[in-house]
Amino acid sequence: MAEMMMAAEAIVTGEMARYVRDLRALSVEALSRMYVPHDRHFVFCIRRGPAGDQPEGWSYRYTAIALIGLATEDEETVREILRGATAEDVCTRLIVQLPEITNMGDVALALWAAKLLQHDGVEDALARLRELDPVWGPHPTVELAWAVTALSVDTSCGWDEQFAEEVYRRLCGTFHFETGVPGHWPDGATAPAFRSHVACFADLVYPTQAWAYYHRATGSEESKKNCLRCAQFMVDRQGPDGQWWWHFDKRSGKVVEGYPVYSVHQDSMAPMALFAAADMCGADHTDAIELGLKWLQHSPEIDGTLVDQDASMIWRKVARREPGKLSRGVQALASKAHPSFRMPGMKSVFPPVRIDFESRPYHLGWVFHAFPESRLAL
Repeated sequence: MAEMMMAAEAIVTGEMARYVRDLRALSVEALSRMYVPHDRHFVFCIRRGPAGDQPEGWSYRYTAIALIGLATEDEETVREILRGATAEDVCTRLIVQLPEITNMGDVALALWAAKLLQHDGVEDALARLRELDPVWGPHPTVELAWAVTALSVDTSCGWDEQFAEEVYRRLCGTFHFETGVPGHWPDGATAPAFRSHVACFADLVYPTQAWAYYHRATGSEESKKNCLRCAQFMVDRQGPDGQWWWHFDKRSGKVVEGYPVYSVHQDSMAPMALFAAADMCGADHTDAIELGLKWLQHSPEIDGTLVDQDASMIWRKVARREPGKLSRGVQALASKAHPSFRMPGMKSVFPPVRIDFESRPYHLGWVFHAFPESRLAL
């Protein structure tokens, strides 16, 4: 299997390295339970219910992310997860399905996976990405970031410098450099009126990563500055116990609503973005990464952990005990009226003590992507 990932420069050591190795081992077992051999894809999730922990649905997107994560794993680990198949076998299935995939982000992830695996379908995925028009289409920020990363991750194949620059420019159009926050949608896209000012944590993670890769591919100083600015914003807004908060006001940079806190943010999404900023742009945020992992080890909100060794699962999030997504909606409306307005008393009325007993394969794929074995000290 080709090793097309960046060389790991920022290294995790000591107790945190041991903890991450435990997460990697658990992820092997959990991800193998989420794989469907006869269809060569991963399920949408495993969810706990009256009948126990059961798989539900399937996901093209999550299958692609799982392959991105497995691209740096040894053949024995990959075959254990894929029940004897190779990552290339599963990638072939994604490539065959491309003509029926209409989501640009899904296609970008498939291109990213194909390039890491040096799969013969790279050009097919690149052609489908062009057809879905990331430059002018109504695509959210996260998907634009995936496209920039997919185009930039390996310039030895599937590299179209002009196309990459056009998509990069569209992604830059989402960024409010003064506050350090990309918007949830690029300029000109239609966003829900009541939350058009709100960005989520994913809107920080994936652009930070994309700008790092684009800087490495092109030497763009603007891209490096964007990466460093967004990474620094993430670290500056980290919670006191290591929480990576959820919603932000792109106008002011203030937290709109912190909860839910997602396990995937703690052990993979924040680390992979900050490691990209370190490896390609020179920013060392190892302390923030380790603080985020410590929250996952012991979350004070639940006086416990989302890592369930007995079930071999990492559960999805710690959320408020509330009807629906009430707090997020209320805080979005309040902050829409004025950037400084927030509804007080949410923590006491709706305490963040509820565990979401669900796990998705993309989470485990990102664990491998963020922490290949080369990232961990002996």
